[in-house]
Amino acid sequence: MREYIKEMRQLVGTRPLLLCGASVIVMNKSGHVLMMRRTDNNSWCFPGGAIELGEEVREAAARELFEETGLHAEQLDIFDVFSGERLYYKYPHGDEVYNVDIVFTTTQYSGELTINNENKEARFFPVNELPTPISPPVLPIVETLQKAFHETI
Repeated sequence: MREYIKEMRQLVGTRPLLLCGASVIVMNKSGHVLMMRRTDNNSWCFPGGAIELGEEVREAAARELFEETGLHAEQLDIFDVFSGERLYYKYPHGDEVYNVDIVFTTTQYSGELTINNENKEARFFPVNELPTPISPPVLPIVETLQKAFHETI
């Protein structure tokens, strides 16, 4: 996908692209969620990223989770799909995107938590005590998660 995005960027420059991605909300046995602090904007997000050309969404979510955290999802359940104006983002280097983010949850995973070069920190947090700042396109996901969490307690 990175090559595809590079090719598209050569054609459109920094103008907005419509990108489809997959993210995973990982919950541990205490009900805390995993968040990653990004290196590019120093903000917190859930593991995830762009879907490769021809890749199935669930496979993309599992791949991104593993690449960013070293964790293998044993099961992925659909949480929600997010899109629209609030998922617009302008990267620090100037590229603009409108994201469509298909978000999954998992409580069943294995592996040892690690981070890759896209993130500088990874930790579990209580749903009602998430760190700040949250990466702007992740805010609608956090709001929906916190609302769902409060409705279940």
